[in-house]
Amino acid sequence: MSGYAWPAWAEAILQARPERSFAVRSPSSGQVVAYVADQDEDAARQAVERSVAAFEQWRQTTPYERAALLRRWFNAITEHAPTLARLTALEMGKPITEALGEVRYAAAFVEWYAEEAKRVYGDVIPNHLPHKRLFAIKQPVGPAYAITPWNFPSAMVTRKAAPALAAGCTMILKPAEQSPLTALALAALWQQAGGPPDAFIVLTCADPVLVSQVMFADERVRKLSFTGSTEVGQLLYRQASQTVKRLSLELGGHAPFIVFDDADVTHAVREVVASKFRNAGQTCVCANRIYVQAGIAQAFGEQLAQAVAALRLGDPLDEATQIGPLVDEVGLAKVQRHVDDARQRGARLLVGGAGQGGLFFQPTVLADVSRDALIMTEETFGPVAPLVPFEAEDEVIRLANDTPFGLAAYLYTENIARGVRVAEALEYGIVGLNDGVPSTAQAPFGGVKQSGIGREGGKWGIEEYLEVKYISLALR
Repeated sequence: MSGYAWPAWAEAILQARPERSFAVRSPSSGQVVAYVADQDEDAARQAVERSVAAFEQWRQTTPYERAALLRRWFNAITEHAPTLARLTALEMGKPITEALGEVRYAAAFVEWYAEEAKRVYGDVIPNHLPHKRLFAIKQPVGPAYAITPWNFPSAMVTRKAAPALAAGCTMILKPAEQSPLTALALAALWQQAGGPPDAFIVLTCADPVLVSQVMFADERVRKLSFTGSTEVGQLLYRQASQTVKRLSLELGGHAPFIVFDDADVTHAVREVVASKFRNAGQTCVCANRIYVQAGIAQAFGEQLAQAVAALRLGDPLDEATQIGPLVDEVGLAKVQRHVDDARQRGARLLVGGAGQGGLFFQPTVLADVSRDALIMTEETFGPVAPLVPFEAEDEVIRLANDTPFGLAAYLYTENIARGVRVAEALEYGIVGLNDGVPSTAQAPFGGVKQSGIGREGGKWGIEEYLEVKYISLALR
């Protein structure tokens, strides 16, 4: 960290030494980056009291006041994007150029919802009796609780907090234990922009269970937004049901990428690399199963292996790095297990296939992967591209949909009729048609089946934080 001129607010986060704390370590070097507060149930209860009290004030602000404040927050995030990107690279290993792209993506949600705050419209309903007037208005749900994952430590925060704040809700946010620094930085910038501290509270802790139990038990916390694994999401779904909270759950993925034989192979390879190897394969929308039509399977595999072999693995703080470390030993072990299992079942290794020391794993391409391999049934969350040949359109649609997950899917074809037909047949919330990176702030993000409920982004995201109230007025 030496040699970088941290602004005072970031220095305060990095130099803090709370009496009760836990260490944040770089997955690249293993060194301690900072210590953050390890907060407990008492701190969680205090956060709820603060959030509930702040909600009564924040909900009274006008949409234009909220919009202006969100715009100032957007400006602060944009101004300090290099610092936020560096924090991300340090705490979770994302290459710094990619981390900078994530910060810009995160800022886009704040900018979008600064505008959406002014567009929460109601309705006048036709009356059925002469003396009645009927209205529907939208009001904030109430204090919200959000749990964010480690792999997008800025974008997952703003994708939840920006629509909540724009709608008039307050939010308590618990970031992942591996990457809390960026969330703390965003809260500091919120306050710099003039945001009420208790409207957006970041609650850090090493053990999220006890803190979360406080949130689930309190009826005044009216909304839960969670991004993470399906297994944890199912548990939270049950816990939130005790107080019937509103839910947004963005859960696991197992994304197929289908390449048809009429595809431009060079362009299709580029999109697969963009989808599969972003963040070292550690995203819930990464291509996890790559189906290539038999006629181009060999040519595609050769070109993909060549492109992947050229990816640079290294220090996330080096601007030339394209692939950083995996987040922890558990993730590394899973990647190696998937590769070994696929090879034992007959897969051919085209490039990579092994660890590179520490938490680094070589970008890998496997050809002729068996359809019953672990990598074809589990989300890998690592830089491994498994190639599976197929013959017919109906066959590959069946294979792509044969999973309990339904977050993102991709296909590449030059035939527009086929593209539309297959996109409509895929059972997924997001489909990239000739597009390996479809996510953007103004579009809906979310899945079907066991990949979750609700949507984030676009006009849909703010609706998750609004209740509809019907008013019937009888005239005298």
